[in-house]
Amino acid sequence: MSVSNLEQPVTASQIGWRGGASPFGIGRRKLGMWLFILSDSMTFGALLAGYVYLRMASEEWPKPFALWPEITLATIMTVCLLASSLTMSKAVSAASSGERKTMRRWMLATVVGGLAFVTLHLFEWHHQLGEGLRIFPKMYFVPDQADIPENMFGPTFFTLTGFHLLHVLSGLIYIGVIALRRKATREDVETCGLYWQFVDAVWLVIFAAVYLFSMK
Repeated sequence: MSVSNLEQPVTASQIGWRGGASPFGIGRRKLGMWLFILSDSMTFGALLAGYVYLRMASEEWPKPFALWPEITLATIMTVCLLASSLTMSKAVSAASSGERKTMRRWMLATVVGGLAFVTLHLFEWHHQLGEGLRIFPKMYFVPDQADIPENMFGPTFFTLTGFHLLHVLSGLIYIGVIALRRKATREDVETCGLYWQFVDAVWLVIFAAVYLFSMK
């Protein structure tokens, strides 16, 4: 059975706006995802703004990332996530064409790319912790003993990347459920694709702001 033969969402253009369909011409799931992305963008924006403010306000902000292995590993992670973004786009195209088996293969390929990103990310965290970077560093209450840039880099780094990693893990579960769901509609796949593309776009900003601008 193809995706095109599965139950499709009713649109306002088909029955008119009587409270049972979206007045904007898109399904309620997709509209809900757009609203979620908008609100989540504000959260990521606030975290990034806080990071940038601390960096600009500190004359000696730490630059712990060398070209090898930190930047190289982060670049490989980025390639994995971008590849999964491409496979997710292929899955959406297959769903639009009603090719359910092809759609499922591309979605499972997306999961593989996402899992590679997660595995490399956890390895990178382990490496950073081994290098002395801490999530909860020792803080001092005497001003002349405080090293604010050194103390704040760890919490901001792990908060930003950890919050994003949580989104990636949630997205992998989401994609897996939709891929295996027998009654998944084209709108379900498109909505899932919106979320994953958002996660990928956020990572590109984090990669530039946190990694590339913190090179030794």
